[in-house]
Amino acid sequence: MNAPGKVGLSIVIPVFNEEENLRDLYAQIVNSCDKIGRPFEILMIDDGSTDGSFARLKEIRNLDPRVKVIRLRRNFGQTAAMSAGFDHARGDIIITLDADLQNDPADFPLLIQKIEEGFDVVSGWRKNRRDRFLTRLLPSVCANWLISRITRVKLHDNGCTLKAFRREVIKNIKLYGELHRFIPAIASSMGISIAEVPVNHRPRLRGKSKYNLTRAPKVLLDIMTVKFMLSYSTRPLQIFGLLGLASGLAGFLIGLYLSYQRLILKISLANRPLLLLAILLMVIGFQFVVLGLLAEIMVRTYHESTGKNIYFVREILDSEPEERV
Repeated sequence: MNAPGKVGLSIVIPVFNEEENLRDLYAQIVNSCDKIGRPFEILMIDDGSTDGSFARLKEIRNLDPRVKVIRLRRNFGQTAAMSAGFDHARGDIIITLDADLQNDPADFPLLIQKIEEGFDVVSGWRKNRRDRFLTRLLPSVCANWLISRITRVKLHDNGCTLKAFRREVIKNIKLYGELHRFIPAIASSMGISIAEVPVNHRPRLRGKSKYNLTRAPKVLLDIMTVKFMLSYSTRPLQIFGLLGLASGLAGFLIGLYLSYQRLILKISLANRPLLLLAILLMVIGFQFVVLGLLAEIMVRTYHESTGKNIYFVREILDSEPEERV
């Protein structure tokens, strides 16, 4: 086993009602990591399981001190569980995977190789998925196409949990809601390099899948959130102001047209819905502009009060040695 100290590799695994899979998962992870030959730790986050998952995790932890078990107070969701794992991970490279045994730990070396080639994020691509077509494959293809088009991060499989990250990248990402599947897209705002490698995907043999079509509306809303975060999170006036100007201009032009009809052509405007539309568009335009200005104030207050950077440094080349305090 690894001696205490520096950890080269952290394996982060969200767990929710996977009691039957945990022993095999642990054995496969250890087998793969031992072959890699660098110090590692395994972080298993029990996301409010209602079966015997936590008891099984305690058994594994008692057998191997390299395993760290984090038990959440209730089921917060996969994103929160991953975030808890990232907060406690100590490795230079952090790998995530599901606990259902569909991700193959034997693929770890493929991800690490790409990281060592200089990539910051490496995403698995379940090229030959072992899932049902109508309920899993078809929605996934549609979602991946939409995500790639909107975020401009070209990945075949955003939903694959098997990913590898450099520590300095993932530690600068704050996750909320259901944004775990968008980590590469969110990280792209930092100017990182992303690679994708085909990985093995296995059918689920035990336990029940946590994914279904009810997630589709949530994914669509998350896509909108990610697009806003990537494009306008530091300049919200540009989106709200643009909408406001477009709405106000449309209302103004309609108003000019109606004024011409009333003043020049002497056409009555009584009972003209178009007049109400012009007024509505101008009011909405004004509200959008005001909303954008308020959002700008909030964004600036947030960045200035928290000290959050609006840039991320890859490296610094300097002839002068760093001053030590």
